[in-house]
Formats: sequence, C-alpha cells, structure tokens
Amino acid sequence: MIAMQNIQTELSALFVDRQRPARAAQSGFDFRRVESERLILRVPEVGDYREYCALLADPEAFRWTDRGPMNGEEVWSRLLRQAGHWALMGYGIFAVEEKATGCIVGEVGFGDFRRDLGPKFDSAPEGGWTIAAGAQGQGYATEAVQAALDWLDLRLGPRRTVCMIHVGNRVSLRVAYKLGYRAFSETEYHGYRALLLERPPEKSS
Repeated sequence: MIAMQNIQTELSALFVDRQRPARAAQSGFDFRRVESERLILRVPEVGDYREYCALLADPEAFRWTDRGPMNGEEVWSRLLRQAGHWALMGYGIFAVEEKATGCIVGEVGFGDFRRDLGPKFDSAPEGGWTIAAGAQGQGYATEAVQAALDWLDLRLGPRRTVCMIHVGNRVSLRVAYKLGYRAFSETEYHGYRALLLERPPEKSS
C-alpha cells in the first residue's frame, strides 16, 4: 500500500510538472487549440473519425514510412492513441483544420514515442507532420509546424526538439531545415534509412 502511494505521488508530480510549466501559466492560453493565418490546430476528437479515415487511407500519407494506408480499425486505434498521449503527457499531435473550408487537412505536433533510438533522440519531444495530398504545395506543413513549435514553447517552455525523416523525403526535409532543424545522425528504422534531426530551443525574449 505504501509503495503504491509513493508511485501515485511520483506520477502526480510528473503530471503537474508537464501540465503547468511557468511560461504557460498566462491567462487566455488555450492548451487544446492554436491558430495560424490559415489553419487551426486542435486536439483530435471522436467526431474527426471519418475525416481521419480519408486522410490516413491515402497511400501518399505513408509514402515515406514503413507501413501502408490505414483501415478503419487502425484509424480508430490511432485516434485513441492520440487522445491517450494528450491525457498522459499534456501535449501531443494536433488535427490540422483549414480555416477556409473547415476540413481536416493533416496532423502536426509533438510526441514521446519511445523509439529506442538513444537518449539524444528519445529524451526530446519528437515532431511529426502529415498533410493531405490535396492540400500540399501551399506551405501548410511549414505554417502548421511553426505554430506547433510556438505552442510547445508556451506549453513546456523553450526546449530542444527532434524529428526523424526518411532520407528520400526531400519535401519534409526542406520543411525541417526551413524551421531550423539540422541532421545529427542517420539510422536504420523499420527497414528504411532515416535522418535524425534536432532543433535547439528558441531563446526567450
């Protein structure tokens, strides 16, 4: 019983630390939503399921990964995983909504995915982004990732972030480099070669 109480105390301290950083304690800051010029980034909801099915059934969404398009069951599991990450970590992957249409055109954000790629990678929030094929070529990825980075600085405080990108995915690599990421290593991951990139924390003004 005492051991369980100690574990609960440690977990409570962890959640308080993650969910209430000093810089994010300003009034009016919405932890579940952020807006950029053309996009709304928000926590995924159950009602997003059908749009997520369309997004994640597109082979183009997985062109540079180790897996193929998702069926309905897999999409549902992904939504549950996203919700669980937000609940436990206090941050996660946003659904990206286009202001002009109200449609979901991708997902962007940061996670703790425990990829076992070493402490230099696994110790930092990992960025990831997917933009629907029909919405590509408009700069949405850069705009959304920049908004997510700004949000993360407020949520957790300025910190180093990382991302992992297939060596052949030149479009995502351009986005990453434009936003200040630089490669620090290369690895084999689930059958493909990937660059590991890092971005130093932005200096607070």
